[in-house]
Amino acid sequence: QVTLVESGGGLVQAGGSLRLSCAASGGTFSSYTMAWFRQAPGKEREFVAVVRHTTGQTYYANSVKGRFTISRDNAKNTVYLLMNSLEPEDSAIYFCAAGRPILSAIETQSMYYYWGQGTQVTVSS
Repeated sequence: QVTLVESGGGLVQAGGSLRLSCAASGGTFSSYTMAWFRQAPGKEREFVAVVRHTTGQTYYANSVKGRFTISRDNAKNTVYLLMNSLEPEDSAIYFCAAGRPILSAIETQSMYYYWGQGTQVTVSS
């Protein structure tokens, strides 16, 4: 059983930056692909970014590409999401997730076994 705890959310002005962290415990962190998803009020949860455990390769949603950077530190059992040039549309609860999805389903939520409780990000205009 893996427990994930997100932190780093908050209120920021448009154009600002935040770095989210997700600390994992209870499992072999390095054996899991780690992803970030987000859910805005009244919307479905959506994929944001992922870093594979096998290759370290990263993938991003088109809406955040070039602004967000996902990284992982296996020594600290932590995955990060650096968010730059934030926009009001980025306001959401951000969740980290752990799993072992195949590449073709790497953005599919059901492929992730473990989820954190989420951290709120609010971007003011």
